[in-house]
Amino acid sequence: MGYAYYNPNPAGRRSVGDCTVRALSKALGHTWEETYVGLSLEGFRRGDLPNADDVWGAYLKARGFTRHWVPDGCTVEEFAEENPNGIFILSMPGRHVVAVVDGEYCDSWDSGGECPSYYWTKEN
Repeated sequence: MGYAYYNPNPAGRRSVGDCTVRALSKALGHTWEETYVGLSLEGFRRGDLPNADDVWGAYLKARGFTRHWVPDGCTVEEFAEENPNGIFILSMPGRHVVAVVDGEYCDSWDSGGECPSYYWTKEN
């Protein structure tokens, strides 16, 4: 458990602001390209960018996910440890997004010390 390197960006880029695409692709089991196109279409419909909170939130909601708040001071690493089963998408202030899958936080860098504000999950 803990940190797992994950970067499905087809160009191998990790600093292009695509953390939302990376996180959602991991959580949904889709390719980076599928996720990027889906978010872009949702953004087009809403007149906003694909990585805007309301765009990717609507994208997840349409796929059965619900949003929940994270207790203040909880880090990504602590959240992952406390949630060893399930799929979660965590949002940090400052617009970073990371997927947690069965206790591993999957990112292109070790974001374990970051403190998320809220998360999305799909209830079984």
